Amino acid sequence: MYLTIQEIAEYLSMPETKISALVLQGRIRAVHDGEQYLINKEQFTTHFEQVEKYRRMIQEYLNEPIPEDIDVGDED
Repeated sequence: MYLTIQEIAEYLSMPETKISALVLQGRIRAVHDGEQYLINKEQFTTHFEQVEKYRRMIQEYLNEPIPEDIDVGDED
């Protein structure tokens, strides 16, 4: 599904100027139909899936208990 820059900005909760800049830099793929840029919404689905995957991995790492050191004890 192709959306305009304004619709993508709303979808990503980003300013339109930032989306326009990313399109002009080539960091977001877009098609120019002569009047406006159209952006395929599906290119962000993979990005959001990867972000969620890394978020879960980090959360699992942070929830992992710290192992007790075998050298802890009296050092007399």
